[in-house]
Amino acid sequence: MATIGQRIENFTCEAVVNNQIKKISLSDYQDTYKLLFFYPLDFTFVCPTELHALQDSMPAFQERNTTVLAVSVDSAHSHFAWLNQPKALGGIQGVSYPLLSDLNRSLAQTFGVLNQELGIAFRGVFLLDKNNVLQYASIQNLGLGRNINELIRVVDALQHVEQQGEVCPANWTPGTKAMKATQAGVREYFG
Repeated sequence: MATIGQRIENFTCEAVVNNQIKKISLSDYQDTYKLLFFYPLDFTFVCPTELHALQDSMPAFQERNTTVLAVSVDSAHSHFAWLNQPKALGGIQGVSYPLLSDLNRSLAQTFGVLNQELGIAFRGVFLLDKNNVLQYASIQNLGLGRNINELIRVVDALQHVEQQGEVCPANWTPGTKAMKATQAGVREYFG
């Protein structure tokens, strides 16, 4: 199972990219941050709300050099059909980022999100840096939709840590005070 600080090895799978089914690899997205966004199933209930919210936030992820890759255990053909169903009918028409097929459940197992009883993924999100090192992970149960703004904030925090050499305290947002990872830094932050 993938752990924080571990470099994620390259993987290849079928995906729907630009309305075409094709093979893609993690290595296709070099020099970008990667947000792997696991969701349970196509044609469900909470999932389209999340996928549309991600789509609405694509400019923010693009500004942060972050590639969004959505993953479920459905086939690429199921993804394709769902992408061609209008939003008003519960579809995800208009979603432009890649939808990865994890039909053999290997990615869900690698990232520790596989619900063994149901054979589907829990709602997991994983942020990889440009070197494919896992920097952030969050897993939620099936009925709990995620906050996309929080994911953008996490990307901002990672990039701040990398660029400024500071750490981000609780509730940090861009433009607020960060701190040095020392006792003096803590005192200065609270002082």
